[in-house]
Amino acid sequence: MDTDNKYNRNILIAVDESENARRAVSYVGQFLSGLKGFKVLILHVIPEPEEDYFPNPAEKDKWLNTHKQKIDDMLERYREILINEGFDPQDVSVQSTLRYCPSMAKCILAERDQTEYSTIVVGRQGLSRSEEFLFGSVSSKIVNHARDCTVWVVE
Repeated sequence: MDTDNKYNRNILIAVDESENARRAVSYVGQFLSGLKGFKVLILHVIPEPEEDYFPNPAEKDKWLNTHKQKIDDMLERYREILINEGFDPQDVSVQSTLRYCPSMAKCILAERDQTEYSTIVVGRQGLSRSEEFLFGSVSSKIVNHARDCTVWVVE
């Protein structure tokens, strides 16, 4: 398999704890069920808390350890969804990363650029039109700023 073809079969699913993220994972599993050669990375970005958010570094570490365990459990549940749909366990990986995120969309795109996945899958946030206009949505920002990749937004 040449590297261009291999590159085109790598999918990054950006997730959080929402029902929309779970649906995005399920969609990929159902859509690609039975097809071989796809590699999937299920990614969750943990936004780095502001320096003064916690009273001391020990509190920050305690929160981070607790939060990371919760996220790791969630990622494993999402991984199991894909495996149950027929993905080879070796083809499904998970990653949580702690990053300073002025924009979650930019952080997801930066991770995608580092991993060179050719497709990004995100769940659509449940924002009203006025909320999306005021604040923007992660999925809209990814669609507008992603380059050299395909973006699937799952409702």
